[in-house]
Amino acid sequence: MWQWLRLTDQQAPGPWNNENAIREEVFSQERLAQHGESLARAQGVTDQPRRVLNLHRRLADNGNELLSAHKVIASAIADGHSVTPGAEWLVNNSHVVEEQIRDVRKNLPPAFYQQLPKLAAGPLAGYPRILGVAWAFVAHTDSRFDQDLLQVFLRAYQRVDPLKIGELWALPMTLRLVLVENLRRAAKRIVTSREQRKAADELADTIARQPELARTALDAASISDVHGQLKSAFIVQLVHRLGDGTGEVTDAREWLRSQLAAFNVTPDQVVRGEHQTIGATNNSVRHIIRSMRVMPDVDWAEFFESVSLVDVALNQNSAYAEMDFATRNSYRDVIEQLERRSPVSEIEIAQRAVAMAEKAAPNTKAREPGYYLLGRGRRALEKQVAFRRRVRDIPAAIARKGGLLSYVASATVLAAVILA
Repeated sequence: MWQWLRLTDQQAPGPWNNENAIREEVFSQERLAQHGESLARAQGVTDQPRRVLNLHRRLADNGNELLSAHKVIASAIADGHSVTPGAEWLVNNSHVVEEQIRDVRKNLPPAFYQQLPKLAAGPLAGYPRILGVAWAFVAHTDSRFDQDLLQVFLRAYQRVDPLKIGELWALPMTLRLVLVENLRRAAKRIVTSREQRKAADELADTIARQPELARTALDAASISDVHGQLKSAFIVQLVHRLGDGTGEVTDAREWLRSQLAAFNVTPDQVVRGEHQTIGATNNSVRHIIRSMRVMPDVDWAEFFESVSLVDVALNQNSAYAEMDFATRNSYRDVIEQLERRSPVSEIEIAQRAVAMAEKAAPNTKAREPGYYLLGRGRRALEKQVAFRRRVRDIPAAIARKGGLLSYVASATVLAAVILA
């Protein structure tokens, strides 16, 4: 059972201590390609990654946060309160979100994620590199899934640094994981803003109904949260409620202006900023839900082969492209196995298998890369790529060369050695 590694905030400053939306400048196709290349240059990997929080535990936490937000918003709607369009999207599509979380938990096991290359530095240090790739794509598309844009982005990235087979297979589920994370952040903001508006209404009611308590209530109020960030929704609602009144209301407006002066902003600036943030949050929630609906319909096997550089190498052999998907996938599985215990990259292994096939005699089995990946030429390819065989792999290797009797004999000898 994979447990959450219990680290302090100082040990894990990564992305989870930040509730801001995963949203940056939205790039055009050309600019996204440029970013793909620059991202590949910046994302170094390490063989000794730092300890990080478990992604599946974070996914579970996100599910709990989204469920809690759903209850709050649904209750507000039931009580007749108005909610933002983003809140409505969240409530009306809870089943879509639940399905995403189930799919990621089922199809992206932690053991598989552990095998992927890990980032050496940056906010996502210690996490799989493909998480950084998915994070950047979501951020610069405002969570709007576009298959063609993703293809452009990945091809640009791989012009600088090729992604492994396992990373490309993990990408669809990793994208969903990031979308769920972003939706959690949007939901958190929606709920927090609602709480802030409620607090502002209570303060305004006190000022209006009990003027003698106004000064005490104002002195006890705060326009910033525990992190020192302005409570924008609170300020906007208070500005709205105070309006153009006189008396204690005038004093409250002056109090608010003086409080904001310490942050070098005016009430009007906060109001404009909050309205922009609400609009951006609504758009992001809409994009996330639409992306979650579209992604299950994508033919990810076909997409994988359109961006896999290993497939580009293997396609140099005319027979490979004519094979069925299962056979092509068996070739890729062997390449992954060889790469794990070889100093040679997956792409170079594929290239060497193709080159060996091209040098073989015409009209023989050796003219096809599969002969070196799955057949009797495997040992020759292993020597080419300096493959380091494990003791437990020896019986299978002998079986490929000598048949079942050789396999049984080698397995018996190996067992005897182990027992001895």
